[in-house]
Amino acid sequence: MKYLKKYLSKIVPQSMKNLAHIAEAWLSAALFGFPAKGMTIVGITGTDGKTTTANFLARMLEADGKRVALASTIAFRIAGHETVNASKFTTLGGYSLQRFLREAKDAGCTHVVLEVSSHALDQGRVSGVRFDVAVITNVTREHLDYHRTMEAYRRAKRRLFDRAGTAVVNLDMWEPDYFLAGAKRKATYSTVESAADFLAERLECSLTGSRFSVGETEFVLHIPGRFNVENALAATAAAALSGVSVATCARAASEVSLVPGRMEHILNGLGADIIVDYAVTPDALGKLYDLVSSMRKGGSKVVSVFGACGDRDRGKRPIMGEIVSSVADVVILTDEDPYTEDPERILDEVEAGIRNRERDRTLFRIRDRREAIRKGLSLLAPGDIMLVTGKGAEEMMQVGDRKIPWNDRKVILEELSVMGR
Repeated sequence: MKYLKKYLSKIVPQSMKNLAHIAEAWLSAALFGFPAKGMTIVGITGTDGKTTTANFLARMLEADGKRVALASTIAFRIAGHETVNASKFTTLGGYSLQRFLREAKDAGCTHVVLEVSSHALDQGRVSGVRFDVAVITNVTREHLDYHRTMEAYRRAKRRLFDRAGTAVVNLDMWEPDYFLAGAKRKATYSTVESAADFLAERLECSLTGSRFSVGETEFVLHIPGRFNVENALAATAAAALSGVSVATCARAASEVSLVPGRMEHILNGLGADIIVDYAVTPDALGKLYDLVSSMRKGGSKVVSVFGACGDRDRGKRPIMGEIVSSVADVVILTDEDPYTEDPERILDEVEAGIRNRERDRTLFRIRDRREAIRKGLSLLAPGDIMLVTGKGAEEMMQVGDRKIPWNDRKVILEELSVMGR
C-alpha cells in the first residue's frame, strides 16, 4: 500500500491533489464547527524568519493579556501548553489544522498565530480559515522544485493577502507593493525606509543582540542579527493592529532570548561559539555568515557543518556552497534530509560551488551527520566559531521513506559530553 501510494503521488497531477486538499480542509472545517470563527487569526508567510516572527508575536499578544495559540515549524502552543512539531510541515494538513484550531478555541484562545507556507497556500490546505492579518517577512529563492518560477512562488504567497483584510509588509523586501495592493488596512515596517509605519531608528547591532527605537519606544533584543530586528518589527506591527501598545511589544520582545534552532548558541567547555541555525536558503545563509564575519576575533577560524535537502531545488545548492566557503575556513559537508535523492549527488552539487578549499584538509565530506559534527568539534580551539545549519530544532531526519529521530542540539551536547567538554 505504501509503494502504491508513492506511485500514485508521482503520476497524479498536482492540480488534482489540490482538489483533495481543498475538500479535506473544508470538510474538516465543517466537522470541527468552523473553529476559526470568533478568533483573530494571524498568518505569517515568507521565505525566512517566519518562526522567529511568530514567536515574537505570540509573546507580545500574551504580554497584553490575550490567550494565544501558536502553530509554527518547530512547535504547537495552546494557552501556554507546548508540544514539538514533529511533522516536518510548516503548515498542517486540513484536518490537523482544523483540529488544532478547535482545541485552541475550546481552550479559550482569542488569538491564533499560524506560520503559513507557500505549499499550503498553493494546495488549499488553509481553506476554511479566515485570516484577519497577513504578514510577510521576505521572498527569496526557495522551493523552485515545486513552484518552478519565482513569480509562481510569490503568487502563492500573495494568496494569503488575498484572503486577509489587513496586510503587514516589509518595505526592505523586493517589490513590497505587490503584497500591499488591494489591502483594506495595511501596516509597513523597515530598518531603512523612512516611509514605514514601524521604522527601526537609532539601530545598533552587536554580537549579543540589537538596540533600536520605534518612535519614542526603545527596543532591546537579546538575539543578534539585523534580520531579527526585521522579525521583531513585523511582530510589533501585527500586534499593534490587535491593539497592543508598542511599549508592551518592546517589553515582550526583550523577554525573547532564544528561539530553538534559530541562532541557538550551545554552551560548551571548548571556549568556542557553537551555533545551530535552520538556514536552508541562500539568503538566510548569506545573512547568517555576514553576522558570523562580524563575530570573528583575531585568528579565530570558522567551521561549517551543513548540507542540502534532497528532492528540492537543486539550483540553490552550489550557491549555498559558495556562500559558506566565502567565510568558513573549514567546510564539512554532510547529510541533511536526503529524502529519496542520492545523497552523494546532493553533496556533489553543493561542493560545485565551494571555492579554495582542499579536500581532507579544509573540506570534508562526511555523510554521517553525527560523525560530521564530531569532526567539527574536534577542530575547535578557544575563540573559534562552529555553525551547524539546515536542521535547526527539527526532531527528525528524512532518509528515503524513513523518519530517523534527530536533533542537532542534542547530538552536539552528547558529543561534547563524550569529549568531557
